[in-house]
Amino acid sequence: MKHKEAWKRSTPNEIKIGLISISDRASKGVYSDEGIPTLRAWLINALSSPCVFHERLIADEGKIITETIVELVDDLGCDLVLTTGGTGPSRRDVTPEATIDAGTREMPGFGEQMRQISLRFVPTAILSRQTAVLREIDGHAALVMNLPGQPKAIQETLEGLKDGEGKVLIPGIFAAIPYCIDLIGGPYIQTNEVVIKAFRPKAAIKK
Repeated sequence: MKHKEAWKRSTPNEIKIGLISISDRASKGVYSDEGIPTLRAWLINALSSPCVFHERLIADEGKIITETIVELVDDLGCDLVLTTGGTGPSRRDVTPEATIDAGTREMPGFGEQMRQISLRFVPTAILSRQTAVLREIDGHAALVMNLPGQPKAIQETLEGLKDGEGKVLIPGIFAAIPYCIDLIGGPYIQTNEVVIKAFRPKAAIKK
């Protein structure tokens, strides 16, 4: 297999995560990128499984976005790829289309839930076009998902909404990600339940 060495894991349950921040100005150094640091910090806090990050800061160009997703999955063996930025209605916002181009099957439920969470805060959340796909190649598959561009919205959509006592009011999308990774043949992901509790059917839970 061409990329067999790159796909190796230090432990069987190590998850490889690609983080892509999509911004014309941040990629040119006009201002500092906040997307990747926010994603990385949240994931480090939320995951109890070992993880490796591969990070890319790129411009809002469809071809570049698609090629970057393909590189992270096919060449580096990422199990999960999260993008941030480029999901609005402006003509430069092409992340969803580029993501679909890299995918083999769509997973629309993730985008639907993200909009439901964000609508609790702003009516303009309905303008967001986030989506998710699977990229399936010979011997490997990955979940690829678009997240909002604002750090606060990234945390809200991943973690969900809780009341003052920590009770979950609306589940965050990350609760469904570990089981999705199970189903596509990836590593068994465990989470810090104080941050986010992964949901799995009883038969899929490993002791």
